[in-house]
Amino acid sequence: MPTALTAAQTRFLRGQAHDLKAMLQVGGKGITDSLIAEVDQALEHHELIKIKVAADDRDGRDAMIEDIAQRTDACLVQRIGHTAVLYRQSKDKRHIVLPRA
Repeated sequence: MPTALTAAQTRFLRGQAHDLKAMLQVGGKGITDSLIAEVDQALEHHELIKIKVAADDRDGRDAMIEDIAQRTDACLVQRIGHTAVLYRQSKDKRHIVLPRA
């Protein structure tokens, strides 16, 4: 289970993610094991990523984003429309230093 982010940390990460482009897109096949592996690898390498979820209804999109966050042990930083920002601290090399809690 990921550690909960404070409001200041969430605000900081939203600012860091502003200029990022979406790295991955969830398409018609939905959430597959290979997609989870890609998200996991991207989080380990970059720590902060944007993903796009192509689902028509909001409830389905929210469920898919929550599922990806849970399966990759990541924190959901922000969700706007079809785009979600995920954060998980790298095990090997930390690139992002969060403000104190």
